[in-house]
Amino acid sequence: MTFIVSAALRGKRLDQLVADHPACAGLTRSRIQHLIRSGNILVDDQIKKTGYRVREEEEIKIFLPPPEPSSLVPQHLDFVVLFEDEDLVVVAKPPGLVVHPSHGHSSGTLVHGLLYHCSHLSGVGGQLRPGVVHRLDKDTSGVMVVAKNDAAHQSLVNQFKSRKVVKSYLAILSGIPKEKAGRIVTCIGRHPIHRKKMAVLEQGGREAVTNWQVLETFRSGFAYVKVHLETGRTHQIRVHMAHLGCPIAGDEMYGRKKKGIAESTMQRQCLHSHCLSFYHPVSRELLSFEAPLWPDMEEILQLLRSG
Repeated sequence: MTFIVSAALRGKRLDQLVADHPACAGLTRSRIQHLIRSGNILVDDQIKKTGYRVREEEEIKIFLPPPEPSSLVPQHLDFVVLFEDEDLVVVAKPPGLVVHPSHGHSSGTLVHGLLYHCSHLSGVGGQLRPGVVHRLDKDTSGVMVVAKNDAAHQSLVNQFKSRKVVKSYLAILSGIPKEKAGRIVTCIGRHPIHRKKMAVLEQGGREAVTNWQVLETFRSGFAYVKVHLETGRTHQIRVHMAHLGCPIAGDEMYGRKKKGIAESTMQRQCLHSHCLSFYHPVSRELLSFEAPLWPDMEEILQLLRSG
C-alpha cells in the first residue's frame, strides 16, 4: 500500500502516521515500530527511524507481512461466553484474569483460554495478542469482544477508534460525588514520576472523556455509579474517578487505604464492564451485550445497603 503525505499530516511522527491510517487499524504501536525498523514501512523507499517527522509529498510504502501463527499453548480456563459466531466471541471476563500475555503473565490469560475454546483467533494483534481489539484491567470484570478473523478485527478496531462502540461500566466509589451526574474531559498520560500509573496532565497526554451518573449512595460514604466512556484510555475510569475525589473502592493504585468492614471485603477495584454495543463486522447489525454484575461486587452492595 502506498500513499503521499498531505500538508495536513506534515510533521507527524512516522509511527503515529501509520497507526492512524485506516489500513493499519488493529496494529499495536510496538508492531508498527517493528515494521518500520525491519524495512516493511518506507519513506521515499528509505528506512527511517520510528520517530521520523514526515514531510509533505513524501511517499509512504507499507508492506504488511502475513500474520504469524500464535505460539501460545491453549489452556482450559473458566469464563462465560455471552455470544459466539464465526467472526467474533463475546465473553464475561472474571476479575483476576489478565487479558493477554505480558511481562510476568506468560500463561493463564484470557487469550490462552480463548485459544482452547475456539482454536483460532485473528492474527492482526500479533503472536501475544491474537484477537484482542480492546482490554480490561486484570481486576476489572465484565463484557469483552474478541475477533476470530482478521476482517472482524479490522472492523472492530475501526469502530473503537471512531467511537462507534458504546461502553458502560458499573462502579462502587469510595466517596460520594457532590453532583448527581457529570462529564469529565481531561488529557490522560503516563504519570511523570510513577511510570506504572496514568495521570491527568495539564500538558501532553491524550483526550479522555468520561460520563458518570450516581445510581445509589450509602451512609458509610460510598456511591454506586454508572459510567459511560467516550474514549478508551488506559486506566481512564480509575484515573478520572480519583480526579473527581471519589476513587474506585478497592483500587490500591489510585484509591485510599482500606477502612471499615465494607472495604476490608474488597479484594479488587470495584469496577465492572456492564454493557458493550457495536455493529457486527459482517452483517452490520447493531449488537448489545450485558454482563451481570459480578457476585463479589453484588455482595459488597448488599453489605453497604445493610449498613
